[in-house]
Amino acid sequence: MQKQEIIKSLKELRDNSKKRNFSQTFDLIINLQQLDLKKLEHKIEIFMSLPKGKGRKQKICALVGNELLAEAKKNFEAVIHEKEFSKYQTNKLELKKMAKKFDWFLAQATIMPKVATTFGKVLGPRGKMPNPKAGCLVPPNANLEIIKEKLENTIRVGVKNDATIRCSIGNEGMSDEDLAENVYYVYSNLVHALPSEENNVKQVLVKMTMSKPVEVSKR
Repeated sequence: MQKQEIIKSLKELRDNSKKRNFSQTFDLIINLQQLDLKKLEHKIEIFMSLPKGKGRKQKICALVGNELLAEAKKNFEAVIHEKEFSKYQTNKLELKKMAKKFDWFLAQATIMPKVATTFGKVLGPRGKMPNPKAGCLVPPNANLEIIKEKLENTIRVGVKNDATIRCSIGNEGMSDEDLAENVYYVYSNLVHALPSEENNVKQVLVKMTMSKPVEVSKR
């Protein structure tokens, strides 16, 4: 796939999309083929740090003990100390609101059993549990500023049950060149992770929040 083909599709997408009163998200959709999702090796899950970012600040909630409490408060929008876990354990409505509000949940590794017990039933099914692959499970002496900077640009790329991948690669305020670089980065990394590489890719599309998708040529 050439970057110029991606830029061409992004331009077509903008030209044919109605202007909205909010900044729309750009999504990358990849339809796959010749995969057996019953096989563990075909269940792709990759966490990638977009080279040009997502165009918006990601919301991160930290679940910590005493060791990281002060540092977490400096870096994250929300911090929940382990002593506060009990009030969330019986309040599923509040937990569901949190799961919807935050992009990432980060946890101090030494209290992970408590995190799993308190938040697992709500965050788990939504794919929001602190994931070590994404760098969201941290030691008590972690440099949270560095972790925050990385998470700001990180996305999850995973194969759904219908053999599709859908992920956000930026928003309307970003240039086509920056969006294309993000698309190319995700596509290239995904292809290398697929068992038959590009032979597993059936179709690549880009779309905005309220638009119809536009296909990207793979030539």
